[in-house]
Amino acid sequence: MSIALLIDFGSTYTKVSAVDLEQERFIGRAQSPSTVDSDVSQGLFRAIQLLKEQTGVKEHQITLRLASSSAAGGLRMAAVGFIGRLTAEAANRAALGAGAKVVAVTERHLNRKSVLEMEQANPDIILLAGGVDGGNYDVILQNARQIAASRVNAPVVVAGNRDVTAQVCDVLRKAGQPTYACDNVMPALNKLNVEPARKVIQEVFIKHIVKAKGLDQAARYVGSVVMPTPMAVLKMTELLAKGTEGEPGLGDTVVIDIGGATTDVHSACTGDPTDPSIPISGLPEPFAKRTVEGDLGLRVSATSLIEAAHRYRVIIPPAIASALDGDEATVRAQYLSSHTNTLPNTVKELEMDRDMATAAAWMAMERHAGLLVYDDAIAGAAQAGKDLTEVKAVVGTGGVFAFGDAPHTPLYAGLYETANPSSLRPKHPELYVDRHYIMYACGLLATVHPAIALRVMKRSLAPARAPTPVRD
Repeated sequence: MSIALLIDFGSTYTKVSAVDLEQERFIGRAQSPSTVDSDVSQGLFRAIQLLKEQTGVKEHQITLRLASSSAAGGLRMAAVGFIGRLTAEAANRAALGAGAKVVAVTERHLNRKSVLEMEQANPDIILLAGGVDGGNYDVILQNARQIAASRVNAPVVVAGNRDVTAQVCDVLRKAGQPTYACDNVMPALNKLNVEPARKVIQEVFIKHIVKAKGLDQAARYVGSVVMPTPMAVLKMTELLAKGTEGEPGLGDTVVIDIGGATTDVHSACTGDPTDPSIPISGLPEPFAKRTVEGDLGLRVSATSLIEAAHRYRVIIPPAIASALDGDEATVRAQYLSSHTNTLPNTVKELEMDRDMATAAAWMAMERHAGLLVYDDAIAGAAQAGKDLTEVKAVVGTGGVFAFGDAPHTPLYAGLYETANPSSLRPKHPELYVDRHYIMYACGLLATVHPAIALRVMKRSLAPARAPTPVRD
């Protein structure tokens, strides 16, 4: 037997999954509270021991070890751009696509105030963009000098005007700032090129962040930490949609990943307008896109989730709004945010998790999906963002989907509503839950064995149907 051990160092739990590579089957998974405040290897080896006890896996059978991490807040990134929403948005997309949590986005010139805000945000990586190739170079050069003079001690990925890249890197390196150059994230106006930046960010993550988060000790056993966990999920989302040689995919796919700290939405589709007569407003969308909502988590961010649900109560489905209203829900959320390892034990606690997940899915999809907006230039409707109305599959991954009492409920909350027709959310997709909670694991495995990973992932998908339809 040849077994792949697939590990996620999460903010709340360290999770391990085992896959039989010869029989292409999922064997089992286990988890233990993450010990990010001391030695993360402690939580890792507890989880591995539990896995061995539950499955009978022996150490000598493990031939492949791969790991991802979102521990201690995951990969925190600041994105510095140039003109308004254009270059800054391009940098933002590159950061999110690489699995980062963007903690600061700065446009145009850095000043004393914005540098102070960046220092307080304490990013793990800075993505420095600005200027199309052959265009403005003063801003990115000045921003490099500001960063070099600041107290920010983070690697800088330079992805701006190529004509000044060498000079920018020289300024930063002379100040002792670890610096990496790549192609411009926006080489021409309204033209995105984020893939080179994503790859460099991943390399920087492995080289710098793993050690900074105390994962280097665990890496002696694992071998290496391959990528941030959200990048593994995004990779698996794209593979699920496209398929691979000898194994078909599901077609255009959306994945809703609800965790303790964030709710992430991943979409793998072009997102072009269903109605070809509707023009696109803004930057073109990437095929594989991720958005992360740091205020929508079931544990670390439980309080902010409740607050966000209250702000949305005018348009959020009434059943969700009422379930999360009142002092009882607020008190429970406060408890969960300070006791992040808490699991639901009673019917009421299960219902609370379900209702919070439903609200999180509704709000996260509202933010991820495209919108029909009025465009003054054409005096009519235009599409901003992705049209998801015709996606073929929506998948839920996370503990609330794998172990919750009504996993279909959050998925239905993410679908199109006739009462909110401008939000281009999925209309009639097939709904699935990741019953083994292995989306991240299969994303890791896909870096080595994509076809095996896809087949194992598809077998983990269980249809999620409500007893009676609750959505148009």
